[in-house]
Amino acid sequence: MHIRIRKFNTRDTYPEQRLDNDLCQAVVARGRTVFVRGQVGQDLDTANNVGVGDAAAQAEQAMANVKQLLSEAGASLEQVCKVTIYLTDPRFREAVYRTIGRWLKGVYPVSTGIVVAGLARPEWLVEVDVIAVIPDGD
Repeated sequence: MHIRIRKFNTRDTYPEQRLDNDLCQAVVARGRTVFVRGQVGQDLDTANNVGVGDAAAQAEQAMANVKQLLSEAGASLEQVCKVTIYLTDPRFREAVYRTIGRWLKGVYPVSTGIVVAGLARPEWLVEVDVIAVIPDGD
């Protein structure tokens, strides 16, 4: 059975979009693989947007969220294997990648960067999702 962390329904998080999807912030599969939902510049506990207009500040908040969710899943940043970074403008790449690079220094995950037309909310400029694997014996 998978462990689902911070369950929510999209009707509560995106009321203006009339959605009704049951989701969660992270899933621990088979007790070892952790899939973290794409994180943005939004505080996990308050849902307040952070760094509106500032891609680096949003990346900072996204990575703080990733670290917190991994911790709640029994994992850590050191166990990240894959990171996917979504940007709404390629000009944000340098600032965002420097920010994420600080958080993942010495980890050496594989990475994919994608430029998209937009994210779920227009104020979000960057989204980061990760996959981590908890080693045996941890």
